[in-house]
Amino acid sequence: MDNLILVAGFGFRQRALLTSLGEVLDRLEAQFGAVDRLAVAHSMCSLVQQLGHERGIEVLKVSDAVLPTITTVTRSTHSLKARGTGSVAEAVALVAAGCGGQLLGSRLISVDRMATAAVARGVVA
Repeated sequence: MDNLILVAGFGFRQRALLTSLGEVLDRLEAQFGAVDRLAVAHSMCSLVQQLGHERGIEVLKVSDAVLPTITTVTRSTHSLKARGTGSVAEAVALVAAGCGGQLLGSRLISVDRMATAAVARGVVA
């Protein structure tokens, strides 16, 4: 039987703090419900791994090389220049949600504007 999962993907600036990620995750979960997994680009994994450990949520690492191949709702010029995708948060959420994953909306931005997060729904067999 197939099970639906929710994956929260993250993008953030180098100066982002764990509190930035936690705040935007709290807002996502208030809107979409509890997430089952967190997703992050491999090169950015340390901070998200801390969040996953703190919250008891598995963290999935996404290859940085795949980011430019993912079409996102958001088209951030900064993200396109830095990572080759319109939104790192949306891209990693989609990849981690697996084949047929669907974004549940565009990314949310933390209050301090240091982190973004997006949720994708996927199916795990």
